Amino acid sequence: MNSPQPTLAREFASALAWWQAAGVDCDFHDDATAWLADEPLTPAHTAPEGAAAPTRRQHAASAQAPQAERPASPARMAPPPAPSLPARRNLLGDSPPADCAAFRAWWLEAPELTSAAAFPRIAPRGEAGARLMVLVPQPEEGDRTALLEGAQGRLLAAMLAAMGYEADAVYCAAALPCHTPMADLASLAAQGMDAVTAHHIGLAQPQRLLVLGGNLAPILGAQEPDGLREINHAGGKLPVIFGDTLEAMLHMPRLKARFWRRWMEWSATL
Repeated sequence: MNSPQPTLAREFASALAWWQAAGVDCDFHDDATAWLADEPLTPAHTAPEGAAAPTRRQHAASAQAPQAERPASPARMAPPPAPSLPARRNLLGDSPPADCAAFRAWWLEAPELTSAAAFPRIAPRGEAGARLMVLVPQPEEGDRTALLEGAQGRLLAAMLAAMGYEADAVYCAAALPCHTPMADLASLAAQGMDAVTAHHIGLAQPQRLLVLGGNLAPILGAQEPDGLREINHAGGKLPVIFGDTLEAMLHMPRLKARFWRRWMEWSATL
């Protein structure tokens, strides 16, 4: 016995029942729809009570409207102001040290100088009027009683001997009173350490100045080391030469050769 052929209505009902059992209860279109509007709907944009809700096509038409017709987006917040640098201070006070001995005592005890708590302050060494003054950024990490007691000091002693300087003919000083990891010398100079260094050089009155560290340029009142050839102070004009830090020369021997060539050229002009 043959089963009766299903009618079109029965086939349609069966198809709908299958899709409903699969969880699909909405219709779909091939047209693209903007699901993400530029701005979410606010209560002011919702339809009044009793009015028909906007259709999906109306939402798409609104999203595709010209830019000029859309509501202006909120203004962006202005970036926060740049942090201001610490104010410049008169670190030397109204009665600055009058000679090298007084400066050493002030260097070790003055509360105005910022110090790293983990490291002791180290005084400069040498006598005023030396043939050469050597300025380094800071004491070595292991310095406890004298400036440059470690590997950097041994390298400097070898360099000075090759240059023809005896130990008592050199005045050694640091721009900072104690070892200070990651010190911002430009910021410290702007806070008044440049004036301290200038006063220190004026008291020492050397005949020449060797600066080991390009980052010391701001401490000496210059932007770049190559732009500074001499310093004016009460005793006259002081010739200046820059070199790499002792720490850098210890790790990169080629810097020693570069400094020696620069030193020979500079010495020949004096």
